[in-house]
Amino acid sequence: MSKGERRESVRLDAWLWAARFFKTRSLAKQVVEAGRVKIAGGVCKPSRAVHVGERLRVMRGEEIFEVEVMGLSERRGSAALAQTLYRESETSRAARAAAREQRRAERAGYQPPTGKPDKRARRLIRALGDIDSLL
Repeated sequence: MSKGERRESVRLDAWLWAARFFKTRSLAKQVVEAGRVKIAGGVCKPSRAVHVGERLRVMRGEEIFEVEVMGLSERRGSAALAQTLYRESETSRAARAAAREQRRAERAGYQPPTGKPDKRARRLIRALGDIDSLL
């Protein structure tokens, strides 16, 4: 392929890696095979060709991204360059922010221990299997 020639499609796993959704291409492949990436509402294979203008739904951990493909790349570049490859919808951003706030509120009552458990506490933890049952 010459320098001036533009690609019309890229493999899905390579695009997800280049757009920095996942750290490695093999991790992107595993996520696609698990059905956690959907294109136009349907599951797909890692080798599926991605085209500009397509809508993707990417589930990464607890976060769900709904993005539109704006550019194609097989190479992983800087984060600033990766952000030009897609555009996230406003509803997706708002939903992720709401979920983040909900998770933050759920763990607001949690107080981590001040120090390491002593010998007696370690034995109780091992015997019971759960420190929350002591409280």
